[in-house]
Amino acid sequence: MRSNARHNARPGRSLALAIALMCGTAIGATAFEAPAYAQKKDKKKKADKPDYSKDFIEAYQAADELVKAETPDYAAIKVKLDEATALAKTPDDNFVLGNMTYIVGRNSQDIGLQRAGVGRMLDSGKTPEANLGQYSFLAGQLAYQEQDWAEARKRVQEAIAAGYTDNDPQAIVAETYFNEGSNAEGLAYLKGIIDARAGAGLAVDESWLRRGITVAYQNDLAEQAIGFAGMYASMYPSTDSWGDAIAIQRNFYDYDQQATLDILRLARRAEALRTERDYVDYIDAADFRRLPGEVKAVADAGLAKGLLQSSDVFVNEARSGANSRIQADQAELPSLERDARNGSSLPTVMAAGDAFLSYGQAAKAEEFYAKALTLPGVDTPRIMTRLGIAQLDQGKTAEAAATFEKVQGARQAIARLWALYAGQQGAPAAAAAPAAEEATGG
Repeated sequence: MRSNARHNARPGRSLALAIALMCGTAIGATAFEAPAYAQKKDKKKKADKPDYSKDFIEAYQAADELVKAETPDYAAIKVKLDEATALAKTPDDNFVLGNMTYIVGRNSQDIGLQRAGVGRMLDSGKTPEANLGQYSFLAGQLAYQEQDWAEARKRVQEAIAAGYTDNDPQAIVAETYFNEGSNAEGLAYLKGIIDARAGAGLAVDESWLRRGITVAYQNDLAEQAIGFAGMYASMYPSTDSWGDAIAIQRNFYDYDQQATLDILRLARRAEALRTERDYVDYIDAADFRRLPGEVKAVADAGLAKGLLQSSDVFVNEARSGANSRIQADQAELPSLERDARNGSSLPTVMAAGDAFLSYGQAAKAEEFYAKALTLPGVDTPRIMTRLGIAQLDQGKTAEAAATFEKVQGARQAIARLWALYAGQQGAPAAAAAPAAEEATGG
């Protein structure tokens, strides 16, 4: 198996995905308003009174008069703000100056001034605790608009730490990584917040999973793309989520025929065979000369869904070949069973396991795969995968999941998907193999 090559050298090999591979979170304007902190007398204790510098008060008031004018002269106001800035010494000076600076920036549509103002308010240490998350997010949003990704990330994380939850701030943190090209770091962050929510028993936003898939897939990060796609299929199981999880894995890894057969068997059980390509590859991997019953069942299903055409030469030959072999193949099952049970020939025992799995006789398949694992020369990852499938087809979900978890090597990614699927199967009959009934039905 060759990995990290999405069949780029072979046009037409890439499997279509249902997920829209589009850019992620759009950061819109948020109607935050920094309140105007006018100087006014109150009855608070002296200890609570603001501590303003005398020279600063005069400069601030001069700027304030210009701000209140019916037609403000923003060039003149900015000069006065610079004068007040030079005289600001105390935290209270800086807080009210930041507030005025933000308001002037907002009214004059100067994002730089808005950023300077909100930043000064936050850095003054005087921002009311109740507003800290909101103001931090605003600072992050303004930095985001100016593509200052590091500052945006810092401020939004401060907002999260202050308890701010509106506007999906964690997703915005992830986007700051993606926008600066730090895709691996962004995906690691996104996975961390997904794991945290899932671990706490909380629902995970579907858009987080889809965004992770998109970024990883478009940037050829195979492990992450497969991981996010698996999480998506696990948390939001559907024909499309399972189909994408399987297609992404097939796009990144160039599986041999036997591995392709087993991942497409998963697609069949998850009802995620969605395209002509899926059915053709399945028929080709199963091979009517070896597994005629399974080939016939898959071909018939593809025809019934309108995804295969009876006029297709490949489909017609495979279906005709399977039909011509099924009766003789089934007639040989008793002797194959006897030879496999009484003998110690690895090819015979494996062939018995494969035949019975294909015909939906999962208990016998499990028996022979278990025996094959005791024989020298066995392809352990392949047989362990199929042992897990046979167990799952009997409704032995816990045993199947444990078996899949033991698979190593090139098939490990396939087995992990099977293990996820096993975890979703609750009813004993839920995973019943479809091959036997369909293969012998006509």
